[in-house]
Amino acid sequence: MIRIIVYTVCIIICLGACRNDVQSLSDRQEVELSNGANIKSILDPTGKILSERFSPPEGYKRTCLEKESYSHYLRSLPLKPYNESVQYYDGNIKHNKQVYTAVVDLSIGDKDLHQCADAVIRLRAEYLWRSKDYDKIHFNFTNGFRVDYTQWVSGKKMVFNGNKTYWTEGPERSFNYEDFWEYMELIFMYAGTASLSQELKRIPIGNMQIGDIIIKGGHPGHAVVVVDMAMHKMTNERLYILAQSYMPAQELQILRNSNNENISPWYSLGNDKVIMTPEWTFTSDQLMRFREL
Repeated sequence: MIRIIVYTVCIIICLGACRNDVQSLSDRQEVELSNGANIKSILDPTGKILSERFSPPEGYKRTCLEKESYSHYLRSLPLKPYNESVQYYDGNIKHNKQVYTAVVDLSIGDKDLHQCADAVIRLRAEYLWRSKDYDKIHFNFTNGFRVDYTQWVSGKKMVFNGNKTYWTEGPERSFNYEDFWEYMELIFMYAGTASLSQELKRIPIGNMQIGDIIIKGGHPGHAVVVVDMAMHKMTNERLYILAQSYMPAQELQILRNSNNENISPWYSLGNDKVIMTPEWTFTSDQLMRFREL
């Protein structure tokens, strides 16, 4: 009889432990921040867009945005199902999941073009295209030549003569997405961090807003984009989320904060002069913004 009672107690304990394990894997679990505060999990694996997948930590709330703004567009980026892997342009998988926490569900084509600066350019251009602000879509090649989308659509094409570029007559195009993507791949081919950094204006790190870019222009260089922000309700401390593409061309990804997994993918906007991301280290004076924003 005693043996039966002991077995029964063991079974109850095991069932309780199993139940705790199930709870620890639930969509909304308790985690502990570095300051010791218990919060609900930041991650909701069922979320289909950025703002649904990742909640701000306890005590923080997202900054208010106008619904039709570029910032709102970035905060609403569609995400692939939870735990999906980043794909390269050729279909191969980026296996290092220590770099990212989610994959943005936007096609990147099948050419080795959609890299770091290209992804930043693409997000801005696609927002403007969806808003039908066609005349605001323009980017520079590395040699400084400005390529306006509306001029390209109207029937112009590029002529390259050494380091010089100029327009000549070409086929007329439409404003459909297929032609838009052709324009994008033209920009991807001849632009990069060096040219993009020259088009942007420098912003003090304390003035960061969604849509800003942390960029090191050059060869090599790198760029990441701020896609969400939140603020503490009492202290006004701000957090932000970053997205990037990389080399070779790959899908946009939401970066992990490997320096503070407790709040990942959120980064703290403090006084640090160095911003460490999984694949690049920036300095705080490398924050920039599109000039029209």
